[in-house]
Amino acid sequence: MKEYPLFINNEFVPASGGETFTTTSPATGDELAAIHSASRGDVETACRAARTAFQSGVWSRMDNNDRADILLKAADIVEARIDEFARAEALDTGKTITETRYDDIPLSIRAFRYFANLAREINGAYLHIPHEPHMHDYLVYDPYGVVAVIAPYNFPLHLLTRSLAPALAAGNTSVCKASSMTPLTTALLGEVIAEAGFPPGVVNIVAGPGRTVGEWLASDPRVDVVAFTGSESVGRRLLELSAASPIIKKHVLELGGKGPVIVEGDCRFEPTVTRVADGLLQNLGQVCCAQTRLILHNSIADRFLPALATEVGVRTFGDILDPSTQLGAMISESALQSVDAAVKTAVESGATLLCGGERYSEPPCDRGSFYRPTVLTNVATEMACYREEIFGPVLVVVEYDTIDEAIDLANDSPFGLGAGIFTENHKTAHYASHRLDAGSIFVNVANTSRMNAPFGGNRNSGFGREYGSAGLHEYLRSKNTFWDMNFGLDDKERSRYRA
Repeated sequence: MKEYPLFINNEFVPASGGETFTTTSPATGDELAAIHSASRGDVETACRAARTAFQSGVWSRMDNNDRADILLKAADIVEARIDEFARAEALDTGKTITETRYDDIPLSIRAFRYFANLAREINGAYLHIPHEPHMHDYLVYDPYGVVAVIAPYNFPLHLLTRSLAPALAAGNTSVCKASSMTPLTTALLGEVIAEAGFPPGVVNIVAGPGRTVGEWLASDPRVDVVAFTGSESVGRRLLELSAASPIIKKHVLELGGKGPVIVEGDCRFEPTVTRVADGLLQNLGQVCCAQTRLILHNSIADRFLPALATEVGVRTFGDILDPSTQLGAMISESALQSVDAAVKTAVESGATLLCGGERYSEPPCDRGSFYRPTVLTNVATEMACYREEIFGPVLVVVEYDTIDEAIDLANDSPFGLGAGIFTENHKTAHYASHRLDAGSIFVNVANTSRMNAPFGGNRNSGFGREYGSAGLHEYLRSKNTFWDMNFGLDDKERSRYRA
């Protein structure tokens, strides 16, 4: 079994404590690789390397075009190895090879390329602010310093690079940590960084449990920014660590969600059924902005629900490396058990199980954590299944009469990451998009994101934005300089310049 050491200061180094952990495939239970687990000293060494590299200016003061060229080189290397990365990601996460090969890994490549080209424009942010004629006031954007990127298990490389690429494009250095459940492609990324020509210390990669390695990284005094995608509870913990730190850190947080999708009676019926299923079943529901609350107009409920049950029921499980397989595995057996417990509790509380509600164990899925797509009807808004993120293929359904009632139901949540509506009435779509409280609104489309459009949450779904120019500026801070050009001049000289 292959071992992956830590990547610090452009060198692959063993964990100082000699500890490793094994990553296994949730689809088969097979062991994939041994990953070196960082000690606290290793984390401090990585943060020190990143801080030294930043302060040296070898990256932060490099010409923006040269930084861009290195980021583009990284993209080219990943693209040349895309089949290897896609296979590793599929095995490590339990996703289908189709999703990793044509979605996840290409998005990682696109992140490097998109933000590389934005890096060329940072100098163009220089702005003169007019005041008195003798006052020269200008604004520039500087990198923060060291960015800790802590990525989740559901899109390991994509959600790492969507933070890492803009942080690097802005001139920051970094220390990265993948989820300990899915560390494989992040470990491979070290090889890409070394080959692409990044100066030593600019990108460092450590691995290990979040409760130790992640917290050591987030609380290290050399770290200026923490970029984290994951659960609300961990996000709150990171903020606590920052509050206790000598330096309060900036955070870019994308946390949980409980995405509502409103379906109006005038929707295009069959395409809407398909897209509601799509909004639920990407990565088997293990998506923060998954559309997991169906708010359905009662005029079409009797037709829509049977059609939806049929649609989710024909999505196929199978060998995740077979391109024809549509549904992959849950990330772990414990995740499957948590989802199953939530479904059982919902039924005990009065919800009706329309379909699903059990694991799928037909060969070749009998050794993995596969769970059937599940739809719950007769759900009351006070039920836990309606209010809490289940993070699996579970859709809860409530019905409504008026669009205002639907919007109130959609906004009745502590989360605000994504919200959707299906309607053929443009006025209704426009009205709903203004009133829905979420960072992204999806009209007649399943939950999605684009590299050149900002994405992020409101309320307990976090703060800050990823993607787009807004995503770049999360890793830049403005600096304003006031310069009195007439300093030291007597009144006669001042009046001459004033004229």
